[in-house]
Amino acid sequence: MTTPDFCYLGLITLLLLLDYFLLWPAFLRWSESDPGRARLWLWSGWMIMLWALVVAGVALWLFEARAWSALRLVAPRGWRMWSAIALALTLVIRYARTVARIARSKPGRIKMGNSHAEKLAPHTQSELSWWVAVSLSAGVCEEFVFRGYLIWAFQPLLGVYGAAVFSVAVFAAAHAYQGAKGILATGIAGSLLTLVVLISGSLFPAMILHSLVDIGSGLVAWSALRKTGRIGEPTVNPDTYNIPT
Repeated sequence: MTTPDFCYLGLITLLLLLDYFLLWPAFLRWSESDPGRARLWLWSGWMIMLWALVVAGVALWLFEARAWSALRLVAPRGWRMWSAIALALTLVIRYARTVARIARSKPGRIKMGNSHAEKLAPHTQSELSWWVAVSLSAGVCEEFVFRGYLIWAFQPLLGVYGAAVFSVAVFAAAHAYQGAKGILATGIAGSLLTLVVLISGSLFPAMILHSLVDIGSGLVAWSALRKTGRIGEPTVNPDTYNIPT
């Protein structure tokens, strides 16, 4: 790694700490009085930070004149490509069936296990559009940083599998505001996405799958809130709703 690489790692660390110690606590305080504006403010902050990391990372890569294949920014081929397509279609079908089941169900309340999840869930059609934008940003940018850059950066020191484990640990820690259960769930999701990257040899399938999971989770939450008509009350099954990861 070069000096700019260490600066980039410092930027990643700084923005993760900013998210945990500034953005998230401010969101929780603001959501008590104006939850709608608090959600848009937090989502905007997340997207700005995520894309700032990607822009800085791309600039670093161009400055160092490195091959994009080193970050696994190459398209998968053969059975790897078709397997990725099959996984993506499976996710789409799964979430479509869940949303359809909610639409057919009778209005009712479902107890949530995560007290913060309902505060983050999209409540309106406009917020759902924002959620899609946040989900796409998380899918593309987080995969670039965690499954792309961090594995590349620490592979010479830890080996490819050691670097992969390290990236999963950092990815899970970056979602510490979700609590212990959230860290565990994020770690499992990160591990699965890491396997997808290592097996396919490409970041693109993981970017698509990551985005689909977040979009689908938000759509399920929005559908449940819309079905019950009780905005602001716990109504979403935590097993089918996750904060973007």
